[in-house]
Amino acid sequence: MIAHLSGIVAGVGLDGAVIEVGGVGLRVQCTPDTLAKLKPGEPARVATTLVVREDSLTLFGFATDDERNVFELLQTASGVGPRLALAMLAVHSPDALRRAVAAEDIKALTMVPGIGNKGAQRIILELKDRLGAPSDLDAGIGAPPARRAAPTWRDQVTTGLVNLGWSARDAEAAIAAVEADSDGQTPDVATALRAALRKLSKS
Repeated sequence: MIAHLSGIVAGVGLDGAVIEVGGVGLRVQCTPDTLAKLKPGEPARVATTLVVREDSLTLFGFATDDERNVFELLQTASGVGPRLALAMLAVHSPDALRRAVAAEDIKALTMVPGIGNKGAQRIILELKDRLGAPSDLDAGIGAPPARRAAPTWRDQVTTGLVNLGWSARDAEAAIAAVEADSDGQTPDVATALRAALRKLSKS
């Protein structure tokens, strides 16, 4: 198993990054929080886990060993695969997930796209005694799960544009133009990124 990667960030996309290690570029799928910490051309270390399927080998990267360990534990619950586990860590920190499961907070778990009430109940039943206690001891007994808002499409597109070399000001202007064209609808992130790139290329 590949436990971690240390190398130079060769590129960052919307859902993953390429880290060059010993002349080889390895692509890792990451949460938005982890991607935000990776800067092209700079050294980085990410904790990793390799998911093996019959038709693919996918490397997932995390800012900390704890995130990686929770990612692996989440997949031991019925119906939770690597994509859903990654989505859970995109919405909640590891300790927020521990508190949500310990408190049987179905509402917190269903904030994750792809998890309904029955799925949340199953996750709680199967993981309640396995995720361990939160490490942030100041949360206190009975404290509600700390929640991180899921990154909005604007945040994700901004990150993508900045990582591609555009300034934050240019990115914001392009996103505003894309939003004006969306007629109040929430655009798909990939579609919005392509539209923003088209507008930037014309400017």
